[in-house]
Amino acid sequence: MLGENDRYCKTGGFDQDEVVDGYIVYNKTKDRVHFLNPTAAIVLELCTGVLTALEIAEVVERTFSLPQTPIAPVRDCLASLLSEGLIETCGIS
Repeated sequence: MLGENDRYCKTGGFDQDEVVDGYIVYNKTKDRVHFLNPTAAIVLELCTGVLTALEIAEVVERTFSLPQTPIAPVRDCLASLLSEGLIETCGIS
């Protein structure tokens, strides 16, 4: 489960290439290729160890001019990135 105050960092065990509609990510550790849509690419880029899940969701809300904060979809995205080894928790404030 994602902690309310957890902050996330990229693991660094992958290569990423920007494409027109997101990222292509090659996870060297798991020998897997992932396609990230634009939202997932933004979430990945925001995993710098500074922002919590809620703060990341607020950035996504502003970026796409959404009517409400997409906390559940962002938490799902973070959980997926965690399970695939692309990010890790890097601290709790």
